[in-house]
Amino acid sequence: MADAIKVLLVDDHQVVRRGLRTFLEVQDDIEVVGEAADGAEGVARAEELKPDVVLMDVKMPGMDGVEALRKLRELANPARVLIVTSFTEQRTVVPALRAGAAGYVYKDVDPDALAGAIRSVHAGHILLQPEVAGALLSQEEANSGQGRGGSLTEREREVLALIADGRSNREIARALVLSEKTVKTHVSNILMKLDLADRTQAALWAVRHGAAG
Repeated sequence: MADAIKVLLVDDHQVVRRGLRTFLEVQDDIEVVGEAADGAEGVARAEELKPDVVLMDVKMPGMDGVEALRKLRELANPARVLIVTSFTEQRTVVPALRAGAAGYVYKDVDPDALAGAIRSVHAGHILLQPEVAGALLSQEEANSGQGRGGSLTEREREVLALIADGRSNREIARALVLSEKTVKTHVSNILMKLDLADRTQAALWAVRHGAAG
């Protein structure tokens, strides 16, 4: 399973972790490399195991999922975090997305949809439901780099539009006939110029300011 997507499960309920593991272990392209019962342990295990994707609960004792996300960002851990939650309120999900989550699914998600979500975020996509995307956009309106779009080059605008379309760096490279390294440089420049923290905020900025394709 050398090419399998390595997944870390972070949830304070053992029965949930067991259920997720039981399903995911039958997927040929997904490997569960570890588990953690709270945010602090999840951060430590993510640093130790270097998973590709972390399935993270939001509400946990001690360090919760949002705080764990912020810590992973501080550590520059490259794992993509997919929130798995039983809470549907925007006030629960939005902070996690703002902290760096690549998307979220509910704990009653169809198993095949969960596997698809893992593959999607691993490929660099962002999973947002329309109502949550709208909430994020309204929160970003005042301080998300408004008015700075003019500093982007034409190529950076093309990259930004493809980010908003949910494309991964590899897909952007293919579409624009660039190397992935060059695309990464463009993405870094976009985030710096617009004073944004991650691709999720960049995608939302693009939609809000008409830069999406």
